[in-house]
Amino acid sequence: MRRILIVEDEIIIRQALKKLLERNSYNVDDTGSVDEALSKNLDDYQLIISDLRLPGRPGTDLIKEAGATPVLIMTSYASLRSAVDAMREGAVDYIAKPFDHEEMLNSVQRIIRQREERTTRPGRAASNNSTTPQRSSSEIKTRIIGSCEPMQTLFKRIEKVAGTDATVLIQGESGTGKELAARAIHELSRRADKTMISVNCAAIPESLIESELFGHEKGAFTGAVAARSGLIEAADSGTLFLDEVGELPLEAQARLLRVLQENEIRRVGSITSKKVDVRLITATHRNLREMVKEGKFREDLYYRLYVMEIRMPPLRERGQDITEIAEVFLRLTSDRMGKSGLQFAPDTLDTMLHYPWPGNVRELENAIERAVILVDDHLITTELLGIEIEDDELEQIEARLASTSPAQMRPLSSRAVKENLSLDDYFLRFVLEHQDKMSETELAQKLGVSRKCLWEKRQKLGIPRKR
Repeated sequence: MRRILIVEDEIIIRQALKKLLERNSYNVDDTGSVDEALSKNLDDYQLIISDLRLPGRPGTDLIKEAGATPVLIMTSYASLRSAVDAMREGAVDYIAKPFDHEEMLNSVQRIIRQREERTTRPGRAASNNSTTPQRSSSEIKTRIIGSCEPMQTLFKRIEKVAGTDATVLIQGESGTGKELAARAIHELSRRADKTMISVNCAAIPESLIESELFGHEKGAFTGAVAARSGLIEAADSGTLFLDEVGELPLEAQARLLRVLQENEIRRVGSITSKKVDVRLITATHRNLREMVKEGKFREDLYYRLYVMEIRMPPLRERGQDITEIAEVFLRLTSDRMGKSGLQFAPDTLDTMLHYPWPGNVRELENAIERAVILVDDHLITTELLGIEIEDDELEQIEARLASTSPAQMRPLSSRAVKENLSLDDYFLRFVLEHQDKMSETELAQKLGVSRKCLWEKRQKLGIPRKR
């Protein structure tokens, strides 16, 4: 069983994190300081999760002492730049407190998986005489699983663009793996041995985004008691991945444009600029072209970001990839939870192939984890996944919408609906059918999406909200 060491002086946070990890089949030890942690054999652990600020010594002191064991730093927004400095010292990643449980579990799983891949796969280290690590497309597939034609096109595009310093815009629905594509580009590039910093622009308050990205000088604003470098400066010589770039306010967009045009940054409150060498990769699920027309996104920045575009296909368009990905998730999840011999029932695989997967790969992973937790024997049934769409429900939707749907939307047979219904078609029909009887929250829960996603889909498909 994989072992994790938590180093956190706040007892409530430490106990909550320990319970979270133990519920997900990790073997967890915990301490309250660096000195206590050093009294243990750190080589026995697959991961160390440490707070940045601890009594006596900072959590960064563990990085050198841990040797080959990766250290994940926990920090608050107030000390986010210090966490980036920790990454420069060798921390594998950082996560902001208060952290989301799913985000923490995803980070832990990714870090441990990457460590296991490095230790089990020979020949991964680059030659001393080569500046660009040589890695095959098959190694990309160890992280991004898929053999369908759209995914083969994606792999080829990633390999081509990775050898350049071109700015990349990754577009796709939530849960399709945009950050995995960004990491693949970074790891195949000449910057692979440098830092890659990932920033979710939607997760940082608008009032802090400029300071976080570009840094600030002492006295630039209330609370700026010292000069601090920003995330772009911290990514110098490496890669900066801006997820949900469409959420950047216009002022920050103007500053980002200058970085792309002049290869320099100017901290908030500074009168001087500093040169940086950063490869920028951005991602969004929003239509930036429409945002440009609406005046919500700068046109000049859009074309700077649109040098090379990569589109992540939604899971519903990937055919048999769904079962391939599901089998991998089942193996990883059952190994993590100590359950062996699990397999999918034949009708479960059939249902997964025809389900529209509004949450894409992330929803598939969560559904399988739920099934592994609930299963009593060796067979994963559709009911355990919690995703089944009843035929009679689809027939009712078809029959009742036939007279009210737009003229261009011809009625579909039950079989055609089940096999060919796209996400947007299903979403439109379901909302029109049920919005008179359900609240927005109930609609979102039934569709397996957030209220924010429901609102965005309404805007995209032009579905008016009934009062």
